Amino acid sequence: MKTSYVIRQLVEKALYIRKLTPDIENEINYELTRLGYISDVDYEALELLMAEMDAGRIQLVSSL
Repeated sequence: MKTSYVIRQLVEKALYIRKLTPDIENEINYELTRLGYISDVDYEALELLMAEMDAGRIQLVSSL
C-alpha cells in the first residue's frame, strides 16, 4: 500500500512558487481535518514551511 503525503506535496508547491496562497493553506487544513493526524513526513514538511516563512523566503499572500 502506497502512502500519499498530500500535505508534503502541498508544501512542496508552496516552496516552489515561494508563496503560501489561500488555496494551498485551505487544502492543508482540509487534509489535516480529514486525516485527523499528521505523519512524520508531513509534520517535517510543515516545519520547513514555517521556517521558510519565518526567514522571509515564503510569502503569505491573500490571492494570486
